[in-house]
Amino acid sequence: MFVETCIAPVNIALIKYWGKRHEELILPINDSLSVTLNTDEMCAKTTAAASASFKDNVMWLNGEKVPFEQNARLMRCVKELQQLATAKGKLKFPIEWKLHIASRNNFPTAAGLASSAAGYACLVYTLAQLYGVEKEELTTIARQGSGSACRSLHGGFVRWHMGTRNDGSDSIGSPVVSAEHWQDFHIIILVVNDSRKKTSSTSGMKRAVETSDLLTHRAQHCVPQRIAAVIDAIKNHDFPKLAEITMRDSNQFHAIALDTFPPCAYMNDVSHAIVDFVHAFNKEAGEIKLAYTFDAGPNACLFLLEKDVSAALAAIQNSFPNDAGDSVEYVKGIPIRCEPKEIDAFYNNGTLPKNDKNLFKYIIHTRIGTGPQRLDESKSLLNISNGLPLEN
Repeated sequence: MFVETCIAPVNIALIKYWGKRHEELILPINDSLSVTLNTDEMCAKTTAAASASFKDNVMWLNGEKVPFEQNARLMRCVKELQQLATAKGKLKFPIEWKLHIASRNNFPTAAGLASSAAGYACLVYTLAQLYGVEKEELTTIARQGSGSACRSLHGGFVRWHMGTRNDGSDSIGSPVVSAEHWQDFHIIILVVNDSRKKTSSTSGMKRAVETSDLLTHRAQHCVPQRIAAVIDAIKNHDFPKLAEITMRDSNQFHAIALDTFPPCAYMNDVSHAIVDFVHAFNKEAGEIKLAYTFDAGPNACLFLLEKDVSAALAAIQNSFPNDAGDSVEYVKGIPIRCEPKEIDAFYNNGTLPKNDKNLFKYIIHTRIGTGPQRLDESKSLLNISNGLPLEN
């Protein structure tokens, strides 16, 4: 039996991908740009095994057996990797051997937190390790599983080029800068709802392409300028500029969701309350210190610099009180220490909006991170004697 285990990160888009020009190859109608999150707090983990004793291809996701041969995107990724490995002549075992694959996310799946991107990036990266395929050849394969997965194959800030070729060979993810370029770039995720969303991203995109006039305008006239401006802001560590563009693009993306017919509503009342809070926070601070973005779901990703994390969390806890506020199960990830003076002297003066209690399920604090990593045998999700999932 040959076994590989890897982890891959979540990425959150500053400039959104929404809409395909080719459904099967997953070719986008516009470029997008994302930040990769640290795998210590949020990642997908996958173990892939190949053996002569396996009778069928089998996959388990978060402990549940899922269709393999019937999943067209999954099979496309597997077959492309097998073809590459065969062409390179690096196979350690016969290509006909069946696969057992187990994958787990340490964060909610299908809740608008980019689980499919991390999942497919991890799947493709792990299979590449198994088959001996180089990382440089993976972004076009990962994209065919989940479009934004091509961005999770790199750390730091990553651009997904829409490309122009019909075969999609130039629709690739490439790094803008590494995580080391902006090490004090942090992320606070406010989890409003961690259940599966009503309208999937795939369905929402397809409907938007078919019915939204605003989508076409954004792709042609807004995104090219925003991509250039955000890259400039990243390279110059210009947080206020990056923050404003990110928030405007998030707003426009959700406007497109509502411009779709019938409309798709991914944000909810709590999401809108978070938007109001961020603008009030920045007004109180006298400059843009905090930015929001929402993917296809109600959960907020807030961007900020390390020096502002403590003050921001104090303000969040004040505006969105929670009975579990002091619990390690409520504020997860990188520990945050809120100084009392930050609450008493500035953020508790009544100028920030007050909301009902217990509107968030939990909060995750993380930072900018690197790309996928290979793990040793001890981290396997499969029993290396029989290829079946280990109990977790």
